[in-house]
Amino acid sequence: MLAVVCGCGAGPTAFVGVTAGMAAYDSGAGEIGAIFVGLIAGAFTLAAGQIAVAAFHSPLIRNAIALLFAVPAAIAGYDAALGLAQLGVPSGPWQRVFALIGAIAAGITAWTRLALSSPPDTGAGEGAGLRSPFPAASAATDS
Repeated sequence: MLAVVCGCGAGPTAFVGVTAGMAAYDSGAGEIGAIFVGLIAGAFTLAAGQIAVAAFHSPLIRNAIALLFAVPAAIAGYDAALGLAQLGVPSGPWQRVFALIGAIAAGITAWTRLALSSPPDTGAGEGAGLRSPFPAASAATDS
């Protein structure tokens, strides 16, 4: 379960963090500087992804951004579940079945965490979502 939780936002975040850290190390920043740069870049990537999902109100754009995080999480879930299945399941096809279940669980978890992290816009105006669906109730409060 910990691997699934860690993998939900780690795909693009880890890629950007490791790439930035390696670039910093190759430019002469040293080990500590490279780790620091990688952590900052990874945290910025995760925050930028969450802000982008919250900023866009189009479901198509929100789902596309969430998929950028969900696909690497699904790959990591497949690899983790396959490794665990190889420890306890002797049949090769069943190992793949359990790995596929792990990939689906990790991908859905990552997508759900980002795509559904902020509620959709309820409309313009103050208290737009708090009106009564009954016309008599709203007429009584407007007068």
